[in-house]
Amino acid sequence: MTKKTSLALMLTTTMLVAGLAAGCGNNASNESVTQKVDSSATGSAEGSAKSSSDQPAYPRILKDEMGNEVTLPAAPTKIFAPNLEDTLVALGVAPVVQWSTGSRPKMYLQDKLKDVPSITFAGGLPPEPEAVMAHEPDLILLHNANHIESGVYDKYKMIAPTYVFKQANADLESSVRVVGDLLGKSAEAEEALQKYKEHVDSAKKVLASHIQGKKAAIIRFNGRGMFFIKYDFFSGYVLTNEIGFLPSQVVSGGDINLSLESLPDLDADYIFLINDAGTGDAFEKDLTESPVWKSMEAVKNGRTFKVEGDHWLSGGLIAHMKVIDDVKGLIAK
Repeated sequence: MTKKTSLALMLTTTMLVAGLAAGCGNNASNESVTQKVDSSATGSAEGSAKSSSDQPAYPRILKDEMGNEVTLPAAPTKIFAPNLEDTLVALGVAPVVQWSTGSRPKMYLQDKLKDVPSITFAGGLPPEPEAVMAHEPDLILLHNANHIESGVYDKYKMIAPTYVFKQANADLESSVRVVGDLLGKSAEAEEALQKYKEHVDSAKKVLASHIQGKKAAIIRFNGRGMFFIKYDFFSGYVLTNEIGFLPSQVVSGGDINLSLESLPDLDADYIFLINDAGTGDAFEKDLTESPVWKSMEAVKNGRTFKVEGDHWLSGGLIAHMKVIDDVKGLIAK
């Protein structure tokens, strides 16, 4: 039997099992599935079934943020959620397999995920269905709508129930709650969000006098060049929307690319530099050794900082709190 034939048979079997679990009404199989509900579940997504105790009842049928119907035959326990591992860890859940660039996973999460195998997204391309299926997930979470446009969703939904977010990192509070609901961990989601809010509020009090009225920018270096990190998500969102820096007008503009020629226009009182896993050494050297850089007010005032760690290039409550701690340690000494 060829590999493709084997995959086709496995996908067909998966679909048949899911269909039987979702469509058996009140028969014994359905009762067995319902009994597997996680006792910690406290909420449900729109359109899902609930038991008399207001806990999720299975099978659950709901719609994801892109309008796709998702059927959960039982409480999911083996989760594949590339780029959403931060949220899983915040809820006390380990994925069945974790995202990797091809060389390493998200290093800032490895104190919790060091024993979880990695799956490569080398070159930005998602792994083939065979590689995902080998880990036998019972729920797949895709963090943005690009996975539909690229055709990944159509492949992955054949493996396990698949929920697609429009852009999970654009509304972190909402996406944390959705993941909590899907996993029967709504209480844990609320606790994680409250902990994050308290972390932000505490940092803002410490930083207020240092950054009031000041603008900040983040410059990222990698093998392709120099780029601004925008203020929509990741560490850029943290600096402006959480901590309270004002946005640079240059960074807020349409182009994320940075050149030495455009550097004098950068209106930032604080500048943070992050070299993506050491891949941007040459570009970082070109910038920091240039006369234009050395003449900038932020440089002369000692307000440029080299920061390390992939949490600056990640979204999630844990990543954001680590960025906040870095900024606080650098500025409010």
